[in-house]
Amino acid sequence: MVTITAVELQNHFGRYRDLAQREPVSVTHHGRESIVVLAADEYKRLKALDTRQAFYAHELPDELVAALDKGYAGAATPDLDHLLKK
Repeated sequence: MVTITAVELQNHFGRYRDLAQREPVSVTHHGRESIVVLAADEYKRLKALDTRQAFYAHELPDELVAALDKGYAGAATPDLDHLLKK
C-alpha cells in the first residue's frame, strides 16, 4: 500500500485516483494515517462481507432478546480474568 500526505493527494489527485484502482492508497494528515482511498469495487466487496446490524432496543428480534436474557454463555477465558480485577 502506498502512503502519501493529504497535500500530495490534493496536488496529484488524478494520479492517486488511478493508483487506487489497483491498490489502496493510505493518506496521512499531520503525520497520522487519516483515510484510505480504494477502488469502488473493492469497497463494495468489503461491505458485502460486513454482516453487522444495528437495532434500537424495541426492534430487537425475539431470538436475540432470548439470547441476551440467557447471558453470556461463551467459553471460559481464565487468561483474561486479570482484566476484571480492580
